[in-house]
Amino acid sequence: MSHLIAPSILTADFGNLQRDVEMINKSEADWIHVDVMDGMFVPNISFGFPVVTAVKKHATKPLDVHLMIVDPDRYLARFKDAGADSITVHYETCPHLHRTIQAIKELGIRASVAINPHTPVALLEDIVADLDMVLIMSVNPGFGAQHFIEHTYKKLADIKAMKRRYNTELVIEVDGGVDEHNIARLVEAGADMLVAGNSVFSQVDKIGAIAKLKNA
Repeated sequence: MSHLIAPSILTADFGNLQRDVEMINKSEADWIHVDVMDGMFVPNISFGFPVVTAVKKHATKPLDVHLMIVDPDRYLARFKDAGADSITVHYETCPHLHRTIQAIKELGIRASVAINPHTPVALLEDIVADLDMVLIMSVNPGFGAQHFIEHTYKKLADIKAMKRRYNTELVIEVDGGVDEHNIARLVEAGADMLVAGNSVFSQVDKIGAIAKLKNA
């Protein structure tokens, strides 16, 4: 399958969010990535249920909701009701990860786990068979427009081997510093879905930037 592109609205123009969502609708993007931050797990605050609901109202592409928050179990159903088609929780915030993943699946949406740059892929071995997606963070979470961490390629090789062994349907997603210069190598290393923020929204021709990433 061709790789998937999920523009991150964290770097969109919040004053013209409907316009930017409609731009993504018209583009070759596959998903819309929605970063939810609580100022506790990461040193930034983004948005919550009302904004997700507003985005869903205008989006024709599914919402890939990434919860960078503590105690995500409290909010899974509310984010699903707000419009999430996929929910990603962080390994680092879930002491009972199997229970959390099952709770997401019971909501009838895609269940995903993210790991920070310092978290070894090996820690996912006991959960990967139950997942729809794994998100490899290639920057430290919390802010857009950060520099890509090169060790990500090694982590992709590790999760790709785990995918072959335990779950061939697993989607491998990469988030952070993705651009036209590294996307081909990321796909070759095993990435199935690429989150693109600054590399899309900093461009004058945003639809063209998405097309370039999609066809890299």
